[in-house]
Amino acid sequence: MSETLLGYGLSVGALLLFSSSILVTKVAASRISLGLGFLVATLVNVGFASLALVLEFALRSQDFQWNTPAFLLFAAAGGFATYLGRWFFYESVVRFGPSRASIFQASSPLFTAIMAWLFLDERLSWVIASGIVMTLCGLVLVSYKPGLAPDVGGVVALPTSVVTHRERLLQSVFLLGLSSSMAYAISNVLRGSAIRIWNEPVVGALSGAAFGLTLHLLFSVKKTGLFSSWRSADRTGIWLFALIGVCNILGQMGVIGAMRYIPLSVVALMTLCTPILVFPLSHLLFKGKDAVTFSTLLGSALTLSGIVVIVLR
Repeated sequence: MSETLLGYGLSVGALLLFSSSILVTKVAASRISLGLGFLVATLVNVGFASLALVLEFALRSQDFQWNTPAFLLFAAAGGFATYLGRWFFYESVVRFGPSRASIFQASSPLFTAIMAWLFLDERLSWVIASGIVMTLCGLVLVSYKPGLAPDVGGVVALPTSVVTHRERLLQSVFLLGLSSSMAYAISNVLRGSAIRIWNEPVVGALSGAAFGLTLHLLFSVKKTGLFSSWRSADRTGIWLFALIGVCNILGQMGVIGAMRYIPLSVVALMTLCTPILVFPLSHLLFKGKDAVTFSTLLGSALTLSGIVVIVLR
């Protein structure tokens, strides 16, 4: 198998894993609290990656060479993806459904292009600029909901008269979705830089997951309450979030590995096209709970079209 074909295979595998994780999150979050589920998934990230590393060391034939700068890049990437990106994304899935949440996650290549323009002095051509406009228009359509009350996807909203500006922002699909997308974009750039100087995708995934878990334990509120609620939590919900953790860490390993063999922009595009799978499956599994409207479909088409224009320029 050629290296290019291997890269595409790893990207497709990651796409399938991430899509599965999105759908399972909607079910799992109805059984246990999101905070506890996040902790379970992140613990499983670290545990499963540790087992994978032990297995890899047992089977590898080459000597292990340590690289501190790359390790730090992988760890920082985990902070953005495992902690910030995933937290914002889980909130988006629970509040607004997997279809809308996955569209915002898919916009991270847009922010990768913008960051390259701002910090790496890469000029935006008219083609890229038109792709940005298409993507932003698509996001507006996806997030738009007629009426004054915020759309919280099953979360009970406060009456309009007592909803403050801050509460509107915290309940905004646009804010949560874009925050998640930005965090994942930064993580992709850091991982892509690290894997090109240190070809250790399992170590990279483990270091990122461990750092993300550390941040969660340090800054998450009610840590003691989360651990104490573990015993009384729904067992099925625990196992579902454990499955999510396995899917996410395997997907991360696939993404990191693919970045070694094919361009970063191609990996980002392929692995973040989850709506292609999530839309039909979500409508089939959650019919009546996660409806896909014409506005959502049109916005999704514009968003994905804009991403293709930007990434495949």
